[in-house]
Amino acid sequence: MAEFDVIVIGTGSGGTSVASKCASAGKKVAVIDSLPFGGTCALRGCDPKKVLVGITHALDLSERLRHKGVKTPASLSWEDMMRFKRTFTEPVPSRKEKSLHKKDITTYHGRARFTSENTLEINGETLRADKFVLANGAKPMKLSIPGEELVIDSTDFLDLEELPDDILLIGGGYIAFEFGHLAARMGAKVKIIQRGERPLKNFDADLVNNLVKATQELGVEVILNTEVKGIAKENGKLIVRATSAGKEISFSTSLAVHAAGRVADIEDLQLEKVNVSHGRRGVKVNEYMQSVSNPNVYASGDVNDKGLPLTPVAGKEGLVAASNLLKGNHKKIEYGHIPSNVFTIPALAAVGLTEQEAQRQGLNYKVKTEETTGWFSSRRLNEPISAYKVLLDKETDQILGAHLLGPHAEEVINIFAVAMNAKVKGSELKKMIFSYPTNASDIVYMV
Repeated sequence: MAEFDVIVIGTGSGGTSVASKCASAGKKVAVIDSLPFGGTCALRGCDPKKVLVGITHALDLSERLRHKGVKTPASLSWEDMMRFKRTFTEPVPSRKEKSLHKKDITTYHGRARFTSENTLEINGETLRADKFVLANGAKPMKLSIPGEELVIDSTDFLDLEELPDDILLIGGGYIAFEFGHLAARMGAKVKIIQRGERPLKNFDADLVNNLVKATQELGVEVILNTEVKGIAKENGKLIVRATSAGKEISFSTSLAVHAAGRVADIEDLQLEKVNVSHGRRGVKVNEYMQSVSNPNVYASGDVNDKGLPLTPVAGKEGLVAASNLLKGNHKKIEYGHIPSNVFTIPALAAVGLTEQEAQRQGLNYKVKTEETTGWFSSRRLNEPISAYKVLLDKETDQILGAHLLGPHAEEVINIFAVAMNAKVKGSELKKMIFSYPTNASDIVYMV
């Protein structure tokens, strides 16, 4: 039986940050992953997605500036895009494993299952440890419908050799809209089917409406209040059965993509053997990133029920977990105000409270909001839809929330995040001199 001080399950940012810190402290550490080393973000999530989105920006911009100086719009090759994407993803697993070995961390490939509070089994071998860290992320939730096996997930989509002529995305979250924008700009006919009455529920409703309008003008069908009930293959096409307003309807498509959300990847870890409590969102942890039911187990990243499912959050949780694991619980997680984005074109970005959340909390706030398609920053790029909404506390002038839709929104939102975390008042932010003309220089008009 191999014995370790710490065993980490998962090699994304939430896992490797823990493993590295523990190894640097002289602990004997092992890392396990059932998938290629590197984690979701680097291999099959944020990074490859952003590479592809970045390329389609060139196409979109050249289309918008046609007859405004651009004579011939860009034409894109999916094959070339995927080849470029692989220059980012293919080196990651071997590079990650080599870096772990340099730190004297033992690596295992395979699916781990706990067998007791101090042991787990991997590929028929039993490993023992004093402490465990769960950092193996999330996976697509089960659709629990007939024909589910005919649907590909986001990992498969980001590795497609060819893009079909038509695509149907099941779900109305950021994956659906990002992939929808990407595929539509590559010439595919796209449908997004959302079960609820509004997509992108965690973002401001008014700006989401603007994004839906932009999405529809791109040629994407956004179908709301429609629940997928089953999928079958007929004559080389997929027939997607659904219900809407009590009526049965169907759609024909060449490719169906799962974009209906993700859940913690803990289903077969046998957590009951290690006495780890978990719920719908994942492993239940306290503010030290420690299991509420087993003090020898910590969890960081998408696998726990604490923070937002974002890569920087996982990395921060991993460092907090490692610090407490090594020195005893002394460091509490502090998330602050965390910005998040939908990498559509234009991008949708948010930090802090939505107006709906501010209303529910009964806050005394004021709203600054406007469509900004007539502003210089949008007009110079011929951006057809852009807008903002900023919430300010009426008494303290603190920024409660910021919501942006438009060019470089994913970057400008970071300035709002810094201001909110530093408790910079709206009136103080308004006095600052920004580099001009930039999208950030528009902030003075937003507050």
